[in-house]
Amino acid sequence: MLSQAAILVTALLFGGMVLYSFGFASFLFSALPADVAGPLLRRAFPHFYIFVMVCALGGAALTATTDRASALILGLIAVTALLARQILMPAINGATDMGNRARFGILHTGSVLVTLAHIVGSSAVILRLSA
Repeated sequence: MLSQAAILVTALLFGGMVLYSFGFASFLFSALPADVAGPLLRRAFPHFYIFVMVCALGGAALTATTDRASALILGLIAVTALLARQILMPAINGATDMGNRARFGILHTGSVLVTLAHIVGSSAVILRLSA
């Protein structure tokens, strides 16, 4: 039963990250002017990271006794999401506010890579748990 719940929680994590990253963010910039979409996305990101942390920690708790590797992966996702929320996101916002496009580009690329790593990690957990 715990394994099934862990698969569902991790699938929610995976699906939420994919939808937010490739659906919501892209949609905002295609549907709204950049000067409106940017601030809206900035307001949404803290909530996104909380979602990632809660789902990852929930999945880690559910897998802690049955699959330590999955628990470790999900725990790492939660920790790196916290770091992204508390350190990387404010740095990205600061670069945007200062008009420093080069710094923004580097930091944004870093945040994209972190999210892609989270997506890959959560998919690995889903595959491990469903095998």
